[in-house]
Amino acid sequence: MIPLVLDGVSKTRGQGPRAVKVLHEISLSVNAGEFVLLEGPSGSGKTTLLAVAGGILTPESGKVFLDGHQLHGNSRGLDRRRRAKAVGLVFQRSNLLPQLSIRENLLLMGRIAGLKVEEACREAEDLLRRLDLLKLKDRYPHELSCGEEQRVAVARALIHRPPVVLADEPTGNLDSRAGQIVAESLAELAKVRNSAVVVATHDIRIASFASRRIKIEDGRIQP
Repeated sequence: MIPLVLDGVSKTRGQGPRAVKVLHEISLSVNAGEFVLLEGPSGSGKTTLLAVAGGILTPESGKVFLDGHQLHGNSRGLDRRRRAKAVGLVFQRSNLLPQLSIRENLLLMGRIAGLKVEEACREAEDLLRRLDLLKLKDRYPHELSCGEEQRVAVARALIHRPPVVLADEPTGNLDSRAGQIVAESLAELAKVRNSAVVVATHDIRIASFASRRIKIEDGRIQP
């Protein structure tokens, strides 16, 4: 089964005379264990494509399949549950909850995705160890560097072993060394956990980790 499939997806922003077509009949599939780089200038449609792929936005036409299940043709509750289990999200900002410790941030995500407490604890410990964050598990986000925060965000996205991981400019706020560590972490964990990973970025330093590179311009995938 292919974890992520987009079939002829189109998306428009705005209405009436101000409407702008952001995605034009995008078709794309990402296999388990792949690390796909989505490249393109600002305004090319990268972020919108990730939002549609992750079920955050609904396309006007076309189909999205996550882990073999079609989105947007079901009740909102069913779509929400499927997204929670099938997708891990990493953004440019970590968006960690400041009142929770690092470990608690991970456990909360695990519970939202439907993991049992024991399983969430086990996965959190494993990820924090792999990302060299175990010694920081009881600290709070404000006590971490930007690079450490973003590695926690990677762990949070992967705690429920999602078949699909979508990352939007995950190294955009990081210096060269921290950005490389985050990219390495995503690539390594994608392989270890057999997830289909799509990273939208301007950061050409990530290119060496990609198994495939896709360029998007004006809402169209380029040959």
